[in-house]
Amino acid sequence: MHVQNLDRWKPNHDFHIEHKFGERRSLIVLLLTATTMIVEIAAGTVFGSMALLADGWHMATHVAAFAITIFAYRYARKHKDDSRYAYGTGKVSVLGGFASAVALAVVALMMAIESIMRLVTPHDILFNEAIIVAIVGLIVNVVSVFMLHDYDHSHRHEHNHGHEHNHDHNLRAAYFHVLADAFTSILAIIALVLGKYFGWIWMDAVMGIVGAVVIAKWSYGLLSHSSRILLDQSIDADTKNKIVEILENDLDSRVVDLHGWYINPKHTMLIVSVVTHYPQSPEYYKKLLAEQIDFSHATVEVHACEGEPCTSLQTSSL
Repeated sequence: MHVQNLDRWKPNHDFHIEHKFGERRSLIVLLLTATTMIVEIAAGTVFGSMALLADGWHMATHVAAFAITIFAYRYARKHKDDSRYAYGTGKVSVLGGFASAVALAVVALMMAIESIMRLVTPHDILFNEAIIVAIVGLIVNVVSVFMLHDYDHSHRHEHNHGHEHNHDHNLRAAYFHVLADAFTSILAIIALVLGKYFGWIWMDAVMGIVGAVVIAKWSYGLLSHSSRILLDQSIDADTKNKIVEILENDLDSRVVDLHGWYINPKHTMLIVSVVTHYPQSPEYYKKLLAEQIDFSHATVEVHACEGEPCTSLQTSSL
């Protein structure tokens, strides 16, 4: 049999998510962070301040993380129509967020080790120069935080439908990186001021440990959220139960297999197997689900069941 216009039967598997605005903001923050990094490393070298050098190289890890962020955005956009990716490149931004979260964890570990070493063996600090550069760094970081926070907040408000996965992990990672920089700058300024006026040089190391713990916590949260999508974590039990209820309340249907997972922060996939004495087309069951369940793509298997039905066709709600 010759079938015309097959294209209308082909499902759309392009689940790429455009983040052009987030990409532009991330690029600007990357340039600001790189500039501040160069200034801090140069100042630390000229003034002989290990604190400034350490913070400068710490910012270098964030520059690398932002480079990952930009790469993830551009790679996902460039390959969004690549047939090698079954459901598009939506997970690339999640992978970028995961990689950046790992970088955050490394930063936290480096800060903790350096701080403990400084607590055991205190270093001389040029307080005036260090405070000035730290304040400049804080200003740059605060500007970067607001640039990414405004977009991240509006993005999640626009697209959030009640589950934690629905945001841009890549942008979220970038936001946490600049937030970590701003937070460590504040702690550094407090420690430097206390060290200058009260002689509490040990506060520099203590604040470094506090900052490392907080950054490690942010890293863990981002790793946890992004890894769930990367590992195809199943949708929540309530949604699964709702799907079963919808399908099994129709005719004499029984759900014998059900898989639902997130392929990126915005799109959910479903695979459902239904056994019934009154089989309908897969589109029939997809329509039933679409009325109450938010999903992007579904595959429905329908199997005819032999034997006496539990519900007569005459009393069903066809």
